[in-house]
Amino acid sequence: MTSPEPDFDVIVVGGGPAGAVAAHQLATAGLSVVLIERGETPGSKNLSGGVLYGRVLDQVFPGFAQEAPVERRITRHVTTFLTPDSAVSLDYRGGPLADPVNAVTVLRAKLDPWLVERAEEAGAFVMPGVRVDELLREPGPHGRPQVVGVRAGDDELRARVVVAADGVNSFLARSIGLRPQPPEHHLAVGVKAVVRLPREAVEDRFGVSGDDGAAHAIVGDCTHGIGGGGFLYTNTDSLSVGVVLRLDDLLRSGRTAIEVFEDYLDHPGLAPYLRGGEIAEYGSHLVAEGGLAMVGDVHTDGLVVVGEAAGLTINSGLTVRGMDLAVGSALAAATGVAEAIAAGDVSRDGLAAYRRHLDESFVMADMRTYAKAPAFLERTGMYGAYGELAADLFRDVFSLDTTPRRHLAKVALGAFKRSPVTVRQLVSDGWAGVRAL
Repeated sequence: MTSPEPDFDVIVVGGGPAGAVAAHQLATAGLSVVLIERGETPGSKNLSGGVLYGRVLDQVFPGFAQEAPVERRITRHVTTFLTPDSAVSLDYRGGPLADPVNAVTVLRAKLDPWLVERAEEAGAFVMPGVRVDELLREPGPHGRPQVVGVRAGDDELRARVVVAADGVNSFLARSIGLRPQPPEHHLAVGVKAVVRLPREAVEDRFGVSGDDGAAHAIVGDCTHGIGGGGFLYTNTDSLSVGVVLRLDDLLRSGRTAIEVFEDYLDHPGLAPYLRGGEIAEYGSHLVAEGGLAMVGDVHTDGLVVVGEAAGLTINSGLTVRGMDLAVGSALAAATGVAEAIAAGDVSRDGLAAYRRHLDESFVMADMRTYAKAPAFLERTGMYGAYGELAADLFRDVFSLDTTPRRHLAKVALGAFKRSPVTVRQLVSDGWAGVRAL
């Protein structure tokens, strides 16, 4: 029997940055595209708050930071080790990060609709409020089951190719065995809140003005020794604050993610930034943390997987990236899918063009560069001993009493002798950090 004609060339499932950009690019290439989003509006299912390294998005929408609903341009990056009663920070700020714009803070409830509108303008048909229940498959020309569309309730839509942009759980890819359930050590629990503050308070407390903003990466006492870290980002008149906790470590600790998060909000190193704020939004979700080891297969007959659904996230300890990698994978997918459709081969072999373009892009280059980062961030010294060592050193440097001062080398040696950190651990972790980051 002859298969029914497809309703569209491409079905994109998921209206986040990966799905919206893929739909935009495919529609721009002249293909018929439908973008299906389960939220009543794009962005309504995404917990707000994050840093977008946006230069890749400039390739799609030149000067997007002037048009898109972004919050602030990040011109200040702060990395902080917290101990129970102190904070030691590395603070970098620079004008070159503002022009051209390197990174911006965004609220997904604002950004996602803007991106989806651009896809609509390019010709994509958008279906919000629709939950995709399963993939449709039938025997393909190569004798393997081939994805030919999706089912949503009683309705079926058929397409030459389906693009799965359905998030870290990737129900669609997992349902056909393309991507296995990630192990616990490849996942983390992210707990976020958006805290409203007057614009003047944000700028005064973070030392920024105009459209400039700050991104704080925080490790140490904020996670009670659980692998992961905290973050604090400035929006126009609010803050995005949260923790990311390695799932396996969290389960072993016996603590709950909410308990750790609430302690984090009360930490004396963080509380002054939040004082007087009002929590406007609060929630948690799973985060991909496996790095390169989590990527695996991202295409099969009639289907490609993009963004976080493909495991494309990087946590280097200094930066947390996901949205820029999602956009990069969407560009590779749109090019590869368009080529496969033009060649009349949307089998696994034809759609290998996507993986080839992905491998040649900055996305996989960076995934390979930071392949060792997840293992490095498992090292326990990051979450206690090194912060205590740094705090002890600076306490001696700045505590000026009537005793004679010692040279910095002797102060550092004294702090090191009082620390549980061994020379072997310091050398091992230092070398691992150089190789991983």
